[in-house]
Amino acid sequence: MHRVIQWSGGIGSWASAEIVVRRYPNDAITLLFADVLIEDEDLYRFNDEASARLGIPITRVCDGRKPFELFWQQHFLGNARLAPCSKVLKQKPCRAWLKQNADPRDTVLYVGLEATEQRRIPGVVGGWKPWHVEFPLMRHPLLSKEDLLAWCRRVGLTPPRLYSSGFLHNNCAGLCVRGGHEHWRNLLRVFPDRFAWYERQEEDFRAVHGDFAILKETRNGQGRPLPLSELRRREEARGAVPVSTRRRLSGTALSRGRPLGVGATASRPAVRTSR
Repeated sequence: MHRVIQWSGGIGSWASAEIVVRRYPNDAITLLFADVLIEDEDLYRFNDEASARLGIPITRVCDGRKPFELFWQQHFLGNARLAPCSKVLKQKPCRAWLKQNADPRDTVLYVGLEATEQRRIPGVVGGWKPWHVEFPLMRHPLLSKEDLLAWCRRVGLTPPRLYSSGFLHNNCAGLCVRGGHEHWRNLLRVFPDRFAWYERQEEDFRAVHGDFAILKETRNGQGRPLPLSELRRREEARGAVPVSTRRRLSGTALSRGRPLGVGATASRPAVRTSR
């Protein structure tokens, strides 16, 4: 049986990999990672160290575009409700790899959803058909994220730094368009350069496409776009962050990942041979 871990570089996918490797020590196991090219540098450090511990190399796939490049090409700004980056930059490259390397008849996919994310299961299962999907952490519903992070430390690994910086997930360097208001406030406090980079890109997009924004808010019962620039000004006005934190930052500073080309892959299935 070929067992494919949908590896995100987050604590849930790491814990799932640990469970699967222990349960099936003699099976072919792949850690499949879709690189969106704006990941936090520490994600790659964690990937390297976790991969070495598991004895399985990371299999990297990459569409070759960053999220905002995709938004411009699709004339659509990703947001909490609809995020095409997830489907196009992650799911499609992984699916292309699976079609070439993983027969649905003898392959099981593993996704690191935590017990608090059960509502997502039907969508994930449907989205990965015809492959069978399992969720190792659902068998351990009492394990919290803090428990997973503590487990990670106990085995000698340092968890990705985004968790200790107040983020719930270790993806997109904290720039996930699915994040809510508090997520982006935290990004402004912790990584103001990154916030400024996305604020500028959002402003450029709005200048061409109109009144759209990553965030929304409801006022007087009406939903309206909430630009990142407005969120920043409000945070500055209430003293939550210093005034004039806005600085431009090249996106290449956020990732060491190198585009492999559309649909390209880094390696064939990896079989764990030793701990």
